[in-house]
Amino acid sequence: MSANLGERLRDTRKRRGLSQRELSERSGVSLSLIRKLEQGERNDTRLETARQLAHALKVPTTRLITEHTEAPADADTANRWAPVHAALAATPDPTATPPEAPTYDGVRDALKAATPLFSTDRFDVLTTALPPLLRDTETLTATDSRARPLRARLLELTGWLMTQTRQFDAAELALERALDDATDHIQAAATVNTQCWLLLRRGKLAEARELAVHWADEVEPRMSRATPSELSTWGWLLLRLSAAAIRDNRPGEAEDALRLAHSAAVALGRECTPEDDFLRAFGPVTVALKRTENAMVAGQSEKVLSLASGIPANSLKPTSNNRNRHLLDVANAHTQLRQYAEAMDTFQKIRAGSPQWLPNQQYARDVLGRIMSKRRTLTPEMRELADLVQLPA
Repeated sequence: MSANLGERLRDTRKRRGLSQRELSERSGVSLSLIRKLEQGERNDTRLETARQLAHALKVPTTRLITEHTEAPADADTANRWAPVHAALAATPDPTATPPEAPTYDGVRDALKAATPLFSTDRFDVLTTALPPLLRDTETLTATDSRARPLRARLLELTGWLMTQTRQFDAAELALERALDDATDHIQAAATVNTQCWLLLRRGKLAEARELAVHWADEVEPRMSRATPSELSTWGWLLLRLSAAAIRDNRPGEAEDALRLAHSAAVALGRECTPEDDFLRAFGPVTVALKRTENAMVAGQSEKVLSLASGIPANSLKPTSNNRNRHLLDVANAHTQLRQYAEAMDTFQKIRAGSPQWLPNQQYARDVLGRIMSKRRTLTPEMRELADLVQLPA
């Protein structure tokens, strides 16, 4: 986050004619934190807090901040994924003769077999299965032009995985290479969709908005004859635009983007997974999940639970793309309404479905930390969850 946050906050507050106490009352941010920020004692705060302050001041969040990155992966995580980083950065040696040269059919089948590992968050298997697949795909592409789309797909999946596990530099590298390898406009736009997600996790709201707007305009389909892939790709870019806009305190723009995404979902008529690609799964339920997420970002906890009550979340596969993030929003809403038992029940649903996904979520740590700070004593269940998400003692 910009080191000038305190100056920007102070200048904007004065232009609005507000005292620090009045800003605290309007935003819900503590007076002591506002004072520390303005006096330079702190030059960082959560994106959620910055949005609250911007909302109270009636300015975009990016007026106060330029960037706010989620905490990157810790050293243990980086070390665990080091072979993937090395495989991403490696350049094939054209003079080397591998014991068994990869073939197009072999790499294609291996990629097909590995894809479910990504969609089900099997991080334990991917740490060992992904490096040789990356190397084989790279080697094959150097000699067989047919392999380029395979490499584009594998790099897109790898970029998504690195984003999911908060290894942002590796994600950026993989996604840039995937975009360079894309052989058609829809594949390129699907990769850009993941790039937008990466930018959102890094707090680069303006860049995410601009990228999503540009590519949504590029791939906007003719609704009367659009294919499921076209509708899904366009719809997801609009959802990224909406996510960036709501975080940038632009609720009108966020709602407009959601409305257009809903029109794409209605045209599809149901949840659809074009080309059997889990990253492109899209439809009315997906839009409803993102509408709920926007309500949580805006601090509307009761609306979150109201919207969630109409979403068949239990019928969704427990993947990080849909149900898990939604359930974290539900847990957060329960927490803000002091419904701690319900919040813990929701955490247990996530844990049961995706135990390897949960430890990689800073959002989960934030919500669970708030629950535990309100409890005098901790149950064994709470202590186990705290250990699982690596909540600092």
